[in-house]
Amino acid sequence: MKPVIALVGRPNVGKSTLFNRLTRSRDAIVADFAGLTRDRHYGNGKHGKQEYIVIDTGGFEPTAESGIYKEMAKQTRQAVAEADVVVFVVDARGGVSAQDHDIANYLRRLGKPCVLAANKAEGMTEGHQTSDFYELGLGEVHAVSAAHGQGMRTLIELALAPLHLPEEPEDDDAVDPGVIRLAVAGRPNVGKSTLINTWLGEERLVAFDLPGTTRDAISVPFERRGQRFELIDTAGLRRKGKVFEAIEKFSVVKTLQAIEGANVVLLLLDATQGVTDQDAHIAGYILESGRAVVIAINKWDAVDSYQRELVQRSIETRLPFLKFASLHFISAQKRQGLGPVWGSIAQAHKAAMCKMSTPVLTRLLLEAVQFQSPERGGMFRPKLRYAHQGGMNPPIIVIHGNSLENVSETYKRFLEGRFRKEFDLTGTPLRIQMKSSDNPFAAKKER
Repeated sequence: MKPVIALVGRPNVGKSTLFNRLTRSRDAIVADFAGLTRDRHYGNGKHGKQEYIVIDTGGFEPTAESGIYKEMAKQTRQAVAEADVVVFVVDARGGVSAQDHDIANYLRRLGKPCVLAANKAEGMTEGHQTSDFYELGLGEVHAVSAAHGQGMRTLIELALAPLHLPEEPEDDDAVDPGVIRLAVAGRPNVGKSTLINTWLGEERLVAFDLPGTTRDAISVPFERRGQRFELIDTAGLRRKGKVFEAIEKFSVVKTLQAIEGANVVLLLLDATQGVTDQDAHIAGYILESGRAVVIAINKWDAVDSYQRELVQRSIETRLPFLKFASLHFISAQKRQGLGPVWGSIAQAHKAAMCKMSTPVLTRLLLEAVQFQSPERGGMFRPKLRYAHQGGMNPPIIVIHGNSLENVSETYKRFLEGRFRKEFDLTGTPLRIQMKSSDNPFAAKKER
């Protein structure tokens, strides 16, 4: 299971920049949605073979008693509760502030593993970067520059060191291939547990929302028409000794970990709420993880025709990147519309595990190029020669040729549509990788 690292600190110390550096990406949700800097954000990172989850938080003021800063502090406390290790980010140029002392006192009381990172240390004399921060009483201070990438390797190694992780990651494929792992993901109170209880025909999940449990997700065996499933409920389970009455019980980390361990994810939305920022974030993580997905809109019986139209529009505008997923309108409480969902789950799993032969892929590729050639990039037009399958769950198609770095994203989507239609890849992401051949004359040109 992936370890969780939380980034904590006062405003404007570079936490989001560090988050982007550790995840090696520009998180679209962080960048595109106004106001989300107040909330906590989640992303994937990787150091060597070890993968991890990073949580970015807003400016932390532990003593805030009202207003938006109090709400931001709640978000940060929840992130710290979910994390295995905390990276406390301070400003090497701004020096120590009273707010830094408040945060340090809070972290010391928790006793959770903590790494102190002095950011924005580029160009500063060694020693002067960190000397003032020893008074926070959190041990060694590590100078880094998130903007320039300095000290990142050392920082992540220090963060992962207290966790005593195995050198080799767990083999997620070491499970019964005859069992489909189905995760039901969504915000709190969208009806996840109600839906699973309806499938099981009993109140199976009531006993699982207990204080003190340390399990990250609840797995329930289930069999339907000869097909075995492992139902994974992602309801917010409270950690022992880490329950905050003023904070929502929902743990995003548990949902992300459940998604990672699933074959198919049923994304459950609330018809009375529409598609929220949190829904979009979970949907984005499902896509990033490459998991097959089915979308179900619950409580469809509780909304009128006008609200139904608004919900459908919100799905089109907020979740356009999941157009490949089947969409169902259900009522878990009244058992309406549940039958077709199972068919889409089976189809999504079949598509995710689809085997595509090299001759068929190459034929489709050449037919697509004949129908519409890629645009010229620079001096040369990309030449797509052949394709083969590079992996499953999600399906990966590797295309070989020359000058493929100039193939546009638009043309990749065109190819994706052709491949999807041929192999009926409904419900699963499809990844296309371009691999250019080496130019044998490149060395001669350099001489």
